[in-house]
Amino acid sequence: MKNGLIVIFFSGGLLSACTPQSEKAGVKNEVRIDTVKVFALKKSKVEKQTSLPGELFPFERVEIHPKITGYVKQLKVDIGTVVKKGQVLALIDAPEIESRYGEAAGKLQSSKAKYESSSDTYARILLASKTQGVISANELQRARSQMLADSADYQAAKYSASSFRQVGNYLAIMAPFNGIITQRNVNEGAYVGTPNEKPILVMEDNSRLRLRVAVPEALTDVSLKDNKVKFSTKANPNQLSEAMFMRKAGSIDATTRTEIWEFEVRNERNSNKPGAFANVILSMYRAQDSFVVPFSAVVTTLEKKFVIKIARDTTRWVDISQGLNLSDKTEIFGNLKEGDTIVLKGNEELKGGQKVGIKFDK
Repeated sequence: MKNGLIVIFFSGGLLSACTPQSEKAGVKNEVRIDTVKVFALKKSKVEKQTSLPGELFPFERVEIHPKITGYVKQLKVDIGTVVKKGQVLALIDAPEIESRYGEAAGKLQSSKAKYESSSDTYARILLASKTQGVISANELQRARSQMLADSADYQAAKYSASSFRQVGNYLAIMAPFNGIITQRNVNEGAYVGTPNEKPILVMEDNSRLRLRVAVPEALTDVSLKDNKVKFSTKANPNQLSEAMFMRKAGSIDATTRTEIWEFEVRNERNSNKPGAFANVILSMYRAQDSFVVPFSAVVTTLEKKFVIKIARDTTRWVDISQGLNLSDKTEIFGNLKEGDTIVLKGNEELKGGQKVGIKFDK
């Protein structure tokens, strides 16, 4: 009996020893609140210098094809020849065109003579008809009809002769603008003018060049400082040339998600060549102030990008899109306003709706 009392007393002592001191004192456990570094969101000017690839094109380029079939009688230019507008580049020999023009000219002279004769006859008959009983009305009408028919033939002959004369003008191929010959694909004596053949000559105006740059979609709404860019090419890597902004495509390419911007390059000394690739330096700025935050504030997941805003000591995820990336910060757009409290180092573990303490970053 004594042994049983000893066991009960010992067990009660163990239970008393295992009871937490806090429960003994009646103290409750409190939930721990994390403290995070934050900053106040502000707007500022956004300026950035970036490099994009570009390509140089001639200001004007034309592939020259003969309008009529024939043989190259004379080729007056070669690659590298500088030509002026209206200068004869090549002569085409087409004897059948010349003979048809001669035939049309002969018909024109014949129809002209017939018209002049019938017109004179009608004038005489008309004058005689004024004396009553001398010319019948039927004869007067017949003379008038003959004159009108000969007039129509004469007009048709003039149009035909003019058409063949115009075709004859195509025998001389002339330069459409000032430029340089960059390709020559035929020799004298070659038969030309057939469909689907190469152009006999290619001509370009390289005194000015077009610099085309594919600008990413995110940058298409920014402005250029002084509306100019600088660029270099592989041929002249140490030489920076200047180009003036002229026009935009006005549409985003669905495949590349870029918009073509075109610049104009003065090239009187021919220091830049069409077809060359260029490294283009763009000094960009946003016309209106934007929100700029440290890179660490932006959280990127597979689904979205967001920053963590704190209002009334409670976290909230705010979806954003990024604009220009600066050296240590990035431009953002979203449902935010100036003065909002944003977590300096955001992460997915800091869930929305969580209570936190804040400490402003100095």
